[in-house]
Amino acid sequence: MPGDHRVNERIRVDTIRLIDHEGNQRGVTSTREALALAKSLDLDLVEIAPTASPPVCRIMDYGKFKFDEAQKAKESRRKTQNVGVKEMKYRPKIGDQDFSTKTRLVEKFLGEGHKVKITIMFRGRESAHPELGKKILDRIVERVGDTAKVESSPKLDGRNMTMVLGPDKKPVKPKSADAVDDKAPQVESVTTEVAAEVSNEEN
Repeated sequence: MPGDHRVNERIRVDTIRLIDHEGNQRGVTSTREALALAKSLDLDLVEIAPTASPPVCRIMDYGKFKFDEAQKAKESRRKTQNVGVKEMKYRPKIGDQDFSTKTRLVEKFLGEGHKVKITIMFRGRESAHPELGKKILDRIVERVGDTAKVESSPKLDGRNMTMVLGPDKKPVKPKSADAVDDKAPQVESVTTEVAAEVSNEEN
């Protein structure tokens, strides 16, 4: 998280394992030399693996790094806040046009990542025929079957029958072996690689 790293002069150890601004591992070097290199590039020396021996530091634009991390956290919070439970109400004797309209909205909500509570509202003597509501729910499941899964099976709740649908996330197809990722290595992945290298050296 932004602000959790020691930066520049706050790094008190004498030697570090250095990763330069291009992601290249420079090996063990003195902190003073690493700071001088970072300053010559108008960048920062950032400690990214304080528990390693010696600690792992990377040369980067720390201001940009903190901004990017803050934006990611903000986007994550926005998505979390926006995704919730929607409700769609049907009647046992709903017409085909109304059914299609409501069910399209259910599909839309599911596509946006929401859960959807389906409520069948019975009136008067309709409550004596719960099978009518079950038929509506079955039609809905059949209609949205490719994009949804039943998270809460149909159940009677007073004069209503309810069911909860959730988005059915399909597994992501793995990238082909020929795919090339030209993005700069992330801090976490670089740290893992360095930790593995340190372990090999110690062995």
